[in-house]
Amino acid sequence: MRNNGGQPVRSYDRNWDEIESMLELAEERAAEWRNWFEECRDKTDREGMMEAARNFKALDGVIKCLKWVLGEQGVDHPLE
Repeated sequence: MRNNGGQPVRSYDRNWDEIESMLELAEERAAEWRNWFEECRDKTDREGMMEAARNFKALDGVIKCLKWVLGEQGVDHPLE
């Protein structure tokens, strides 16, 4: 949703527990995609490997961003 000036409307009502939970879920899903990649590799399923790798890398970015938001030490800016 955007306001009249074209800016996104944000509530800023997320709490730290919600962000921590989202990070945990993203890490779990990334592990599932990594496992799926390994299974596909064992079966020489190239399409499955590509899908798993794409989804894993997307979640890797989500994880890095959430860790950055939480101020985890050693996590560089997510866009660098």
